[in-house]
Amino acid sequence: MDNKVKTKSPSLQGDGRFVQLAPHIRSNETVTKIMRDVLIALAPAVVGSVYFFGMNALIIYLICIIFCVGSEYVFQKLAGKEIQIGDLSAVVTAILLAMNMPAGVPLYVPALASMFAIIIVKEAFGGIGGNFVNPALAGRAMAMVSWPQAMATYTAPAAAAAAGDAVSAATPLMIIKSGENLASLPPLSDMFLGNIGGVIGETSALLLLIGACYLLIRKVIDWKIPVIYILTTIVFLFIFGISTELMPYEIFGGGLMLGALFMATDYSSTPQGTKGKIIFAIGCGLLTALIRMKGNMAEGVSFSILLMNVASPLIERLTKTEAYGEAK
Repeated sequence: MDNKVKTKSPSLQGDGRFVQLAPHIRSNETVTKIMRDVLIALAPAVVGSVYFFGMNALIIYLICIIFCVGSEYVFQKLAGKEIQIGDLSAVVTAILLAMNMPAGVPLYVPALASMFAIIIVKEAFGGIGGNFVNPALAGRAMAMVSWPQAMATYTAPAAAAAAGDAVSAATPLMIIKSGENLASLPPLSDMFLGNIGGVIGETSALLLLIGACYLLIRKVIDWKIPVIYILTTIVFLFIFGISTELMPYEIFGGGLMLGALFMATDYSSTPQGTKGKIIFAIGCGLLTALIRMKGNMAEGVSFSILLMNVASPLIERLTKTEAYGEAK
């Protein structure tokens, strides 16, 4: 949920008038309003992550904001482009990227991941609306590949908040993946509220759902992708053998809620047609379940969405509908 496509393609009509072809141009004011709504929706989860993980989480948010906004400003300045940091899209990318970081990660990791997300993934492809994958997820993926140990070391929320130190703790999905010591799984109430180990912004399903409800009411996102994504993940997890008792941990644990509600709904890197959205969501759900159950990683949301982002142009092409009255 980072960007809105901004293109303008005039076409001469029979009466001599020029009109725009879809997608229609969006003013900076419209983009800013959308980004502001996303930031409002993310606010409960951001506040909750600082409550659970302490000052470490707040510092990571600040670093991501500084480096995302700073990178965008410097790139646009050097490229002679219009400075667009006021549209808040870089801030949204920064918040989402920070939410995908463990509380104890070395601070150079979110800084470099922020620069990668903005310069390489967003601005190098034309800026807002030009990126073909979600910048925040791409930044996280780069960090996971470059610093796998740091990105897989999670902290216990209570310990991190009380002492400000990174106290290592296994996430519920890691416990399930190992198949050992399942009795150590946290209560489902902690899973729903967010008092569990994990990256700082994905742990509280309740706060993420509150934010998503706001976006749905404001009509910023469509329900199809998140709902179909989550339901498809559940179906294939059952098919691949997850037990009924462990299913709530798979739903509320890891990044499924964060990814489905705030990442898979990104305008510029997901299909816009109804059929395309359904195919995209089903693909995300299938890949997430497949990676979790058959792969080496306990989590699969980030790479699932990124893979489907890459497939989005093909999905758009295959599901494209003809304009009304168009001659074949």
